[in-house]
Amino acid sequence: MTELIPAPRSIVSGSGEVRLTAHSQLYADTGTQGVGHWLRTALRQATGLPLREGREPGDAGGDGIGLQLDPGLGPEEYRLVSDGNGVLIEGGSPAGVFWGAQTLRQLLGPDAYRRAPLGRDRAWAVPYLTIRDAPRFRWRGLMLDVARHFMRKDDVLRCLDLMAAHKLNVFHFHLTDDQGWRIQIERHPRLTEIGSWRARTKTGHRASPLWEEKPHGGYYTQDDIREIVAYAAERHITVVPEIDVPGHSQAAIAAYPELGNTDVIDTTALSVWDTWGINPNVLAPTDNTLRFYEGVFEEVLELFPSEFVHVGGDECPKDQWRRSETAQARIRELGLADEDELQSWFIGHFDAWLTARGRRLIGWDEILQGGLAKGAAVSSWRGYAGGIAAARAGHDVVMCPEQQVYLDHRQDPGPDEPVPIGWVRTLEDVYRFEPVPPELTPEEARHVLGTQANVWTEVMEDPARVDYQTFPRLAAFAEVAWSVLPAPAERDFAGFERRMTAHYRRLDALGVAYRPPAGPLPWQRRPGVLGRPIDGPPPHR
Repeated sequence: MTELIPAPRSIVSGSGEVRLTAHSQLYADTGTQGVGHWLRTALRQATGLPLREGREPGDAGGDGIGLQLDPGLGPEEYRLVSDGNGVLIEGGSPAGVFWGAQTLRQLLGPDAYRRAPLGRDRAWAVPYLTIRDAPRFRWRGLMLDVARHFMRKDDVLRCLDLMAAHKLNVFHFHLTDDQGWRIQIERHPRLTEIGSWRARTKTGHRASPLWEEKPHGGYYTQDDIREIVAYAAERHITVVPEIDVPGHSQAAIAAYPELGNTDVIDTTALSVWDTWGINPNVLAPTDNTLRFYEGVFEEVLELFPSEFVHVGGDECPKDQWRRSETAQARIRELGLADEDELQSWFIGHFDAWLTARGRRLIGWDEILQGGLAKGAAVSSWRGYAGGIAAARAGHDVVMCPEQQVYLDHRQDPGPDEPVPIGWVRTLEDVYRFEPVPPELTPEEARHVLGTQANVWTEVMEDPARVDYQTFPRLAAFAEVAWSVLPAPAERDFAGFERRMTAHYRRLDALGVAYRPPAGPLPWQRRPGVLGRPIDGPPPHR
């Protein structure tokens, strides 16, 4: 049972196995008690074994599990040794121990992922081996868009569990957009009273003639957010919130019309947007808008302890600003060259505001337009170019190019894909993705914090569709983000597919509705319903 995903740095196999029994104990040394609680809970429910708490390191015994810190290891590095003394997981931090615990769960077999024992006798065994492992990147992310289609809190918590099982550690939470505002802001209640619901929804791609003629919406209370952040922290996942400015903001403008360019359009006539694409209605560059969003971010910072706060900054059409005397007066007042520099000023304001509060701004690569805000980091989505430019300028980068790691894109060129949008990106395509562009020097490459897969939900109306689009490709992405792999052309995709045979059984046990390796099942085929296959950009970033 060593078909591990993501692949560890080294495995040395031995002869024999550790068998967990009703007498086995789990000892968690100082600093690892949280991981011990998680592991004991996960294994108790799957195996039915009590895994009593050991009080001393020797209590684990030859059939037990021990967890401890080793300051000689890196922050997320771990060492797992299974031998005649039992199973010992050591990590350079609690996070390292946790990733080792995830590996142990894989070694125990797919039934270790179930929520209750299957009611048949079986041996729970870990082969004798030594694993030494550490991640390649510090940012191994997944972005989930809950603005286009709302996901219940329980679905978000499940997403975090699936991330942890794949050793992903950054959850980019896309909370606001034209189609919905999903986070409670107490000082601005209309953001959720009005902005969290739309009257109807476009079905499929933006070119589709079909609509779902019923309201769609929902939001997370601040206590919901606190629960999500705490749940993620227990799994050593950082939640990075995204509040989109100055584009992708129609839901906010619908709730508070004064945020829009009122000297250009009647913003009181706007409602939460019900279709997809690039929206012309953007925030007005006024002091009122700045103060409003400062209030939003004050509450966001209280809820999210993450170093980074994402502000969007992408797909901001400048037409309204060009026609707005208010915007043009701001450009003259600040001595700016054009509307691109006005957006840079807008982003720069929040960069300085966040920096003053000990946080860091990150935005999509359009924040490069008009000059990159000092201290800002970049999510490079429009290919590699933005990330290369940012890294060369000394800014940190998260690589998430749409051509490689947008998991809403179709997985097969045939007509049977449920939602045939975007470029074809197969499991092998994702496995051969390389986050660090070869154009960067070693010094510049140090600015690549890592990589992230993005799940945009315009055409994913429920968790089952999210599962189908995301898996199994997220498993390939996780290996790219964690493991030290050879150059893309030299990667052993056939070996990865062999390991996936075991991993599909883990996903089955977790209840993941992944795309079957042979393609969509008959009931999943909906050719012609949501439009012909479309090559090129999806209906969003």
